[in-house]
Amino acid sequence: MSKSMRSNALLTTFSIVAIACCHSVMAQSGSTWINARTADGQPDLGGVWTNATITPMERPATLADKPFLSDDEIAAMERRTAENRERAEANIDVASGGDIGGYNQFWLDSGDTVLSTGQASVIVDPPSGRAPIRPEAEAARDYDFAHIEDHYVHHSVWDRCISRGVPGSMLPAGYNNAYRFIQTPDTVTIVYEMIHDVRVIPLNKTEHIDPKVKLWMGDSVAHWEGDTLIVETTNYNDRGMIASSMAGGRLKGVPVTEDLHVVERFTRVSQDTIIWEARVTDPTIYTQPFTLSMPLTRDPEYVMYEYACHEGNHAIFNILSAGRAAEPMQVQQ
Repeated sequence: MSKSMRSNALLTTFSIVAIACCHSVMAQSGSTWINARTADGQPDLGGVWTNATITPMERPATLADKPFLSDDEIAAMERRTAENRERAEANIDVASGGDIGGYNQFWLDSGDTVLSTGQASVIVDPPSGRAPIRPEAEAARDYDFAHIEDHYVHHSVWDRCISRGVPGSMLPAGYNNAYRFIQTPDTVTIVYEMIHDVRVIPLNKTEHIDPKVKLWMGDSVAHWEGDTLIVETTNYNDRGMIASSMAGGRLKGVPVTEDLHVVERFTRVSQDTIIWEARVTDPTIYTQPFTLSMPLTRDPEYVMYEYACHEGNHAIFNILSAGRAAEPMQVQQ
């Protein structure tokens, strides 16, 4: 079996196991759920869904050959997370001039459990659960991080309040991990709580726009394949990043090119679960395509508020000002 065939086989196996896991939970609870339909007969994805989680983007090296966690590993991971957060809160010492840090836990909502599938990482292919990032792409990422005081172009487009892109807008962050799905006969619209992006995905077109037109979130073409919504996105500009949150791990700050190609799959597998997958291809940045996957959980009680952020926010101005203020000191030294 070739390497590509093994990767595809693993991905297929993962999808089947993840969906079977959700169906198993339904069976245990005695659910008789049948895939709901909209008035025009489409599988119903409507509602508010969340994905706050402590599951890492990439699989830790200690779990290299384990795509799924055991119950004991899940319990230990969740316990460590709770203890680390308590310790971080206790160590904030403003009175003695200590580091006050950023937001405390009151303002964060990054989840306290692993994904309901028990998967060891959000990346499910390659088999290692690691992103196949080229060294030169990591170098470009690191250069930007080292020069954020020099120019606004080195900041993430999330920090600049522009967009988290695709698939970045679907990735968990420290807070605002909610997504409202709205369907009409010819569109599926996703309202992202984080950065207030609204993505309208057409169902009635079969071709992408002119390749000369480049967009922050790309151009999407979608269709239903059984109960799965398949969305293919191209026509990206080269000014974004694949991920912009700390939850992205090594992917945070990795640039995208105009050759970025993303295929997403949205499959509702139970009353309260959608399995989302995204196959990412960008040959200049990665040595091979890779796949992200995670369940989205329905939360009808969740309230999405405005994310009041705009490109002229004070943070970027202040960071660049600090860089200019530091320059005379560097010259003197």
